[in-house]
Amino acid sequence: MTLTIRLEEKKDYSEIERLTRSAFWNLNEPGCNEHYLLHLLREATCFVPELDFVACLEQRLVGNIVYTQAKIQKDDQRELDVLCFGPVSVHPDFQRQGIGRALIAHSQKVARELGFQAILIYGDPAYYVRLGFVPAEQYGIATADHHYADALQAFELQAGALQNAQGRFIEDSIYDIDSKQAELFDLAFEAKAKQTGLPSQMRFLEIVKRRKPRAV
Repeated sequence: MTLTIRLEEKKDYSEIERLTRSAFWNLNEPGCNEHYLLHLLREATCFVPELDFVACLEQRLVGNIVYTQAKIQKDDQRELDVLCFGPVSVHPDFQRQGIGRALIAHSQKVARELGFQAILIYGDPAYYVRLGFVPAEQYGIATADHHYADALQAFELQAGALQNAQGRFIEDSIYDIDSKQAELFDLAFEAKAKQTGLPSQMRFLEIVKRRKPRAV
């Protein structure tokens, strides 16, 4: 089957939310809230619709990536506009087939053509290093609370965009999910069992803990 990537359309929304839920269910924590986050993002001011892509195998939706606008609050008090992506989702039946990599590569190409400077994301460094990302610490970029975090990864879309970007990465507050609202939203979906203690959850907790204070 041929993989195609196109912009998401309104008619895709419900199916992509179900796909996202399936992709993240019990992955990082019992259950998930990424499908609720995606639902909120599409109406948020930080959302970048030009970078909202779906992956299709023939007519079947198998993946999705969305982007938001974020910023680096530089040490010199100036701000640098950057991008952040996520959730990026691939249906469990089609994972480990390069679909996520294809979505990221395609969206990077379009983002570069649109003039965006750089991408910063939180993710597993073992995966994102294979896609050309590097620790944000290499550029002197810390989290909003002044920590260098292994999970914070950076990618220059334009050469040298982050060379003088020392400061703090600040994503939109929409990522601060209300867990009770997320649970209410999830009631509209098919019931699924929540599991704890899975290897992927242990890996997530391990990565989250790998932080160190940044001197300011």
